[in-house]
Amino acid sequence: MLLEINNLFFSHSPENNLFRNFNLKVEEGKTIALAGESGCGKSTLLNLIYGLLDSDKGEIIFQGKPILGPKKNLVPGEDDMKLVAQNYDLMPYSTVAENVGKFISNINLEAKKEKVQELLTVVGLEEYACILPKYLSGGQQQRVSIARALSVMPKLLLLDEPFSNLDFSRKIELRERLFRYVKEKNISLLISTHEIQEVIPWLDQIIVLQEGRLIQNNNAEETYNTPYNEYVAKLFGEVNIFSEDEKSIFDLPKNFWYPHEIKISTTGKEAKVVESRFAGSHFWNKISVKDKNLIMYTPEKIEGFIHIEFEKKKEK
Repeated sequence: MLLEINNLFFSHSPENNLFRNFNLKVEEGKTIALAGESGCGKSTLLNLIYGLLDSDKGEIIFQGKPILGPKKNLVPGEDDMKLVAQNYDLMPYSTVAENVGKFISNINLEAKKEKVQELLTVVGLEEYACILPKYLSGGQQQRVSIARALSVMPKLLLLDEPFSNLDFSRKIELRERLFRYVKEKNISLLISTHEIQEVIPWLDQIIVLQEGRLIQNNNAEETYNTPYNEYVAKLFGEVNIFSEDEKSIFDLPKNFWYPHEIKISTTGKEAKVVESRFAGSHFWNKISVKDKNLIMYTPEKIEGFIHIEFEKKKEK
């Protein structure tokens, strides 16, 4: 096992207990998301794993060795682990290329140059090699930090909200390049994000945190299709939530239904269209069924009264 967290306790203060008896295992070569609302403990957990914080109790084992916090280890971090936090810690008077190559050996300068160029391509900054960080946007500095972390080919890469400062188009490019690169190099990736729906195609596993508790730990498909509770379901975007009584009234097999799982049918339950708005790839619709408002997506604008059905999952 690459990383093990056993019986971890941590609190920011005596009145603020965050992690209580927290346990987690990370296998080698996996791409894993830490998901949850702001304040749930994602960044704190990454800092604990990297050794920037001292736990109150428990242990964190990386490659068979305990991770020590700042009280016992003055220089945090392990040779085979890198953390890219939300403060990028770049060398201000060195170029982008020099920052990326900071940890690469100078024994073979030609090989170092090629490696730096490869990493700049991964993060889409080939044209900025000779620029100083102070002339870069926050999103560009973030990408330099990611490239620098990758330069040592770590066994485990920790990324804290790595796409938070990127424009949408850049975000799409970086996601695909980064996730493909870490898979090719067999780098384990633990990434914190509150935009889980944007990275789900690349994930092997989703770990959901709520107020410091691990409430779901499954592969991406299972987490999406069978969320543990309302909190998990809402991490994937809009969702229609049915109480147990409503579930019985509507004769439904589950409590959570995403808008695309509600379809127009020739029979089914009658619904009144309350609103129908253009939303790019689809129309966003609010409908009323048995005095309950629901959200559904359709390819075209709808109005008046319609009949709906709830999509049944095909048996595998």
